Amino acid sequence: MRVSVIIPVRNESVRIAQAIHRARAAGADQVIVCDGESTDATASIAEAMPCELVFSPPGRGKQQNQAARVADGDCLLFLHADTWLPEGGIAQIRRVLTRPSAMGGCFLQRIASPGWPYRLLERGNAARVRLWQVPYGDQGLFFRRDIFERLGGFPDIPIMEDVRLMRRFRRIARPLLLPGPLGVDARRWQQMGVLRQTVRNWLLLGAERIGVSPDRLATFYQYG
Repeated sequence: MRVSVIIPVRNESVRIAQAIHRARAAGADQVIVCDGESTDATASIAEAMPCELVFSPPGRGKQQNQAARVADGDCLLFLHADTWLPEGGIAQIRRVLTRPSAMGGCFLQRIASPGWPYRLLERGNAARVRLWQVPYGDQGLFFRRDIFERLGGFPDIPIMEDVRLMRRFRRIARPLLLPGPLGVDARRWQQMGVLRQTVRNWLLLGAERIGVSPDRLATFYQYG
């Protein structure tokens, strides 16, 4: 079972080297970085690292689909640049995918900051997967390659591509929740505040549910 790790990036020069190193340390057979028109040194740093570098217009959906086209793995694992698996994390995927019924899933998280608000976030995110079967991209989404292709890849929209893909996925299988834990940088919550960031995410999801277009929602969320 070859596992290809795909990392979409835009202006991640501070984190990209470590992201690649950690993916390799976790056991990835292939690491693909897809740069979405970075204006910093992200691409040049990645070019010197043990990975394959590809390019795409910006947008996580576009970038992840572009990288998936050149991946040679039997399983595709999509990681954000500010998330990382522990050493041996890829082995968890290989073990669970020995079961023919296993199609894909995500990981439990460990947000890299002390404090009870972060522990509540971790538990809440795990509960969302168990109860509603909709993990987000920062939980490390992985799929059998044929299942990802059957689903048509990520929707070509500027935001919530992960949510819409997982809604399609749950129609054919229940996403697995592996122990990981997947490390998550706390920068988003630290910049905006835990409560404010969480409420903003809920509002975006609610707006999307009632039909607000992803293009309009993207004006409230900046990637990269």
